[in-house]
Amino acid sequence: MADVKELRCVIGGCRYGVDDVSYTCPVHGEVATLDILYDYPALRAQLDRDAISASPRADCWRYKALLPLAPAAAVPPLAVGWTPLYDAPRIARSLGLRRVFVKDDGANPTGSLKDRASALVLARALELGFRTVSAASTGNAAAALAGLGASLPDIDIVIFVPASAPEAKIAQLLVYGAHVLLIDGSYDQAFDLCQATCAARQWYSRNTGVNPFTTEGKKTVALEIAEQLNWRAPDVVAVSVGDGSIISGIHKGFRDLLELGWIDAMPRLIGVQAEGSAVLANAYKRGIAAQDIRPAEAATIADSIGASLPRDRAKALRAVRHSGGGFVTVSDAEILAAIPEFAQLCGVFAEPAAAAAYAGLKSAVNAGLIDSGESVCIVSTGLGLKDIARARESARGGMLVAADRESVENALSKAGLI
Repeated sequence: MADVKELRCVIGGCRYGVDDVSYTCPVHGEVATLDILYDYPALRAQLDRDAISASPRADCWRYKALLPLAPAAAVPPLAVGWTPLYDAPRIARSLGLRRVFVKDDGANPTGSLKDRASALVLARALELGFRTVSAASTGNAAAALAGLGASLPDIDIVIFVPASAPEAKIAQLLVYGAHVLLIDGSYDQAFDLCQATCAARQWYSRNTGVNPFTTEGKKTVALEIAEQLNWRAPDVVAVSVGDGSIISGIHKGFRDLLELGWIDAMPRLIGVQAEGSAVLANAYKRGIAAQDIRPAEAATIADSIGASLPRDRAKALRAVRHSGGGFVTVSDAEILAAIPEFAQLCGVFAEPAAAAAYAGLKSAVNAGLIDSGESVCIVSTGLGLKDIARARESARGGMLVAADRESVENALSKAGLI
């Protein structure tokens, strides 16, 4: 294992060995998620970032030496990570920013950043000898687990998903052959049922905000951003937030790089929440501690960031506070409008939750949270094909034309193309 020093409770600082606990802190409860911390002086002495940059691996396992796995640990064979980082000059010009980059994690095997967490959790499950891995999800985490699990012959996947999840996401689960339980209830109810079943059946839980290995998987997106920018962090990273695990992973990745001395500064993290699911944004603005947050009804078209009680709330609030960033909220109408606008400005087709990050960046610029001279990275967390109904709703148009040349010419003329 890559010089893991300890697991540390984010609430009370309780310390454990990596094999002492499986999920959250036994003393402080479910809100007390765990950090996986390393012997950073030992890693500094052992590792060279230039050697990592020379790696022939074009996936997240190029960073295996910075992950809590044995060097010889088996990993899923699908190519997760090393997704494109695009320069987006049209977005930069439209918002008056010096530089904007788009990290397109919709290019992962099942179309979302959550492939990263599932890859690491499955590798850990193989190390521990589990045969069944389960997750609750609004769709993307479940698809990631189902797809990557399908690539492993000795693992069964059981998914708890709200029956109201987008059809495309449910279709992914079924195509991959996972055992799918369509829960007639909310995501939070599915989550609680999944956790209870994992405990009763001794299955391994991949659930966000419970299994600390999910954060370690998600941190690889930050490692990639830094490496793709020649080991420099952008000034600001904007990302959508639901349960809080992705922004926590991004923070952890940059923290690890700072500890190693491979980057010079931590970027400010801007968390974007939907107005109808803004528990963390509200807690941040009011100075409420994670352990004092209470559930609130979640209602948004961006299902991937809908959570009434974010499970990784302690790490998410810490990520924003410690980085000097902030939270912004955007309406469903702004999210919907952002889908085609984002695509037309940079060529990346994002699902509603991913497009929310672009909408939130616009809001943050208007609120003065970002200076014109700064560089920003938008993390696009999921592919637009995940929710084609919302995509179609966001971009009305198309011309019905009779099948003859005259009708085509008339249509082109009306469109101003001739």
